[in-house]
Amino acid sequence: MPALQEHLGSHDAPPSFRLDVQLHDLLKKSPAPRPILVPGRQPEAFPEPVFPQHPELMAQDDNYEANLAEARAGKRRWTAPLVYRAMNGWLFPYWKSRLLPGQFHPIIAYLFTEWKCNLDCHYCWAFDNTVKGMTEDVAKRSIDWLHSTTCRVLAFMGGEPLLRPQLVHKASYYAAKKGFWIYMPTNARLLRPDVIDRLADAGVAIFNFAVDVVDEKPGLPKALTPVRKYFDYLIRKQYKYGYAVFFNINICRNNHEDVKQLTEIAREHGIATDYHINESPMIEQEHFKHYEANDTFIHQQDWPKVDELIDWLIEKNQAGYKMVNSVKRLQDMKDFLRGKVEPWNCRAGQNSLIIRVDGTLAPCFPMYSATHDWGTIENHKLEVPQLNEMKKSCQTHCFSTLNHNLGFCYNDARVIKWVLQQAAHGFQGVTGSFA
Repeated sequence: MPALQEHLGSHDAPPSFRLDVQLHDLLKKSPAPRPILVPGRQPEAFPEPVFPQHPELMAQDDNYEANLAEARAGKRRWTAPLVYRAMNGWLFPYWKSRLLPGQFHPIIAYLFTEWKCNLDCHYCWAFDNTVKGMTEDVAKRSIDWLHSTTCRVLAFMGGEPLLRPQLVHKASYYAAKKGFWIYMPTNARLLRPDVIDRLADAGVAIFNFAVDVVDEKPGLPKALTPVRKYFDYLIRKQYKYGYAVFFNINICRNNHEDVKQLTEIAREHGIATDYHINESPMIEQEHFKHYEANDTFIHQQDWPKVDELIDWLIEKNQAGYKMVNSVKRLQDMKDFLRGKVEPWNCRAGQNSLIIRVDGTLAPCFPMYSATHDWGTIENHKLEVPQLNEMKKSCQTHCFSTLNHNLGFCYNDARVIKWVLQQAAHGFQGVTGSFA
């Protein structure tokens, strides 16, 4: 990205930020302080969850091998209530966002209950262990506010959300009762069987199992081996509870063989994979301590090897491996490495948003540390003209898989075609990429 060379420094050091300098300074040096959430009349609390709601689901799955065989073949069976849950989370809010007046119609919201983490992945700037987590009052008010909008997908975020399993259990139970489709990302170090049972019983729809290596490496602690027992339990119980699981894998400079091994492990267990290209921060992060001597960031001399890995992933995708990423999106990773990103219909701030631990808002995850005033829950200031002007620059430096998938899907013809395809198969075995 030639426009960034002024602040990239030496080739071996990652950039302190990858956004255009002018926009970066505008977002990070706003003259106004970040807004403060107006307190409620009195702190609100979640109702105490009933557990277990479904004691019969806690039993061993005697049909595991048959269910696994179907999942490997892409024919996992879903009950009518689970199909309706997915449609209520995604499809109905999409059509409401197309039909209702106005331009702020969130479909998915990322609730940052934590900005702390129990691991220190050297590529990750998305945590700061000096920041207090979200209070129960802010969490409940956030869900209530989101429920008053079109939003029906609630994604917990961090940091590591499971640092306080009681809070996310309460929030999941409450949100599920209000009709939310719930997404739970985790590094799985705290994903004990009792936590899995509580979250699944509460109504979590999908577990994003973040893992980068098989065995832990320096700078890459998100490893499968230390949590293999938790993974095996999570995989087995998905057919009882009706949730889904996928591996979230970050392609770094030093984990290419691990990416291949994890891909094959996912295939063996009938689950999908989602891949990201290791990115330096979009906005400067004062607390990030791994800018120097970082073996995870990809350098120019690594591009040919990364290209080979991406080509391998494309071959597996075309061979029927379940992947969130489409072939086109995998191919685009090569261009992103070389600073070539075309505008891609980013819907952040309109159909997606983030809620920080203090209840303030931002359009997307990379903007968490921006000081620009986008408002708070119950009083948003996400305005399309400002967002469109910002996106002229920021989306050409961004490779967000989640927001890119949302932007790609925000097309009536594609949605209708996809729904008809799924309807023709009775909404069974729906996995993999939208494209």
